[in-house]
Amino acid sequence: MRTRLLVVFSVLVGLLVLGLGLPLAGASASTATSRLFADRLGDTTRFAALAQRAVGDGDAGALAAELARYDDVYGIAALVVDRDGRVLASSRPEVPEPAARRVQLALAGQRSEPPTPVWPWDTAPLLLAEPVLVGGEVRGAAVTISPTGPARAETLRVWAALAAAGLVALAVAAGIALPLVRWILAPVESLDAGTAQVAAAVRAGRAPRPVGDGRGPPELRRLSRHFDQMAAGVTHALESQRAFVADAGHQLRNPLTALRLRMQNVAAALAAPDARVDPDLMDALRDEHGAALEETDRLAGVLDAMLALARAEGRPAQPVPLPLDPLLDERADAWGVLAEHEGLSLRRRGPGGLVARTDVDSVVAVLDAVLDNALRYAPPGTEVELSTARVEGRVEIGVRDHGRGLDPAELERATDRFWRAPDQHDTGDGHGTGLGLAIAARSAERAGGELVLQLPEDGGLRVVLRLPPATATDAAGERADAAAGEAAGDVPDPAGAEAQSPLNAR
Repeated sequence: MRTRLLVVFSVLVGLLVLGLGLPLAGASASTATSRLFADRLGDTTRFAALAQRAVGDGDAGALAAELARYDDVYGIAALVVDRDGRVLASSRPEVPEPAARRVQLALAGQRSEPPTPVWPWDTAPLLLAEPVLVGGEVRGAAVTISPTGPARAETLRVWAALAAAGLVALAVAAGIALPLVRWILAPVESLDAGTAQVAAAVRAGRAPRPVGDGRGPPELRRLSRHFDQMAAGVTHALESQRAFVADAGHQLRNPLTALRLRMQNVAAALAAPDARVDPDLMDALRDEHGAALEETDRLAGVLDAMLALARAEGRPAQPVPLPLDPLLDERADAWGVLAEHEGLSLRRRGPGGLVARTDVDSVVAVLDAVLDNALRYAPPGTEVELSTARVEGRVEIGVRDHGRGLDPAELERATDRFWRAPDQHDTGDGHGTGLGLAIAARSAERAGGELVLQLPEDGGLRVVLRLPPATATDAAGERADAAAGEAAGDVPDPAGAEAQSPLNAR
């Protein structure tokens, strides 16, 4: 924007300079031409007066000598012609042929008129012709043919001075415009940088720094203040929302636990041998008791998911070079037990050795949410596939199931909070919350990647986490750290490294 403002300002100043300079340039050429015309008109008129006697008695010797002296001094050709246009006296043996029209006008008794301005590129001489009058009768014409070099040189000097003045004006205008543009754009640049840091601060869960610094026009300073107020309000609202979700989850967990304990006590009372209740009523109470327990389990699942979502949105990301093989092996082992319990098989596929630059905990949260979703909806006896790939320079982790999948129109809404497909409102255990893929999508964003849902041709759903690869700088840093550790005599202990891994610290 600064460049565009400077260009606009320079164009306006340039147009102003041209608007003032062009008339002055034209006026300078007209002034030089008028000065030359007045000077030459006086000389031509004098020669016309001297030529009266020579035209009358036919003796042009004295007149020719006067014309020659004039030519020697000023370098201007002069001549006198009679009424028939024949040359009577001339300052040079060979003179340029005078313009017939101008001489004819003088022989007709018309005086010379001011010529058009002489421009620097116009090399034609200035020709003036004055009638020679004898007894009120035109008897000839006096003619001067003047070079215009001095007038053109004077015009060029004036134009050079105008050009220099214009350049100085542009330089002064630029010197004034640079601090002025900086002053005007200072709040805009602060807002530009502030929006990025506000977004980063909101994602990291910290208060954003104010962007207003008191510089710039009053209108832009007010805009900066309003932006700071808006950013503070948005940050406060997000923090309040996260705090509310966390507080609500913790506050509701205790009543739910107490309710479940009471329901278990009711179950124990119903199962007591001395319970004397109608058998039909007992069956009805057992059904209601089972439904109540399922409902408490569902509410507990919703609260756990809401707390997980609040943690995923509130924790600052810490991207590091992350080898994927240990992480995927650990999650496959952790979820493989549940897969076997559900009659499923969890398989790893794809190349190994991939390294992504991402946040460890966010990737773990994505995998847990996606694997939980896949194992929940995959039919027994099928396979859940955990795959890796490198596609278009990015690292991909895919989780594929062979369940009912989604309709193509439902893919865009699948990561919305509390959304579930119309035919999947109950998975049979009452624990479906509609937050699994929402948590995965938010965690993927914090991991620096994106979550993509795909519908394979043979059915089911494939969820892909796309991550940026580790850079050469990351690899060089890891090699340097390893070399430093070896130089210091540190011998890596596989068991110790396993114990200190951030994955095992979860």
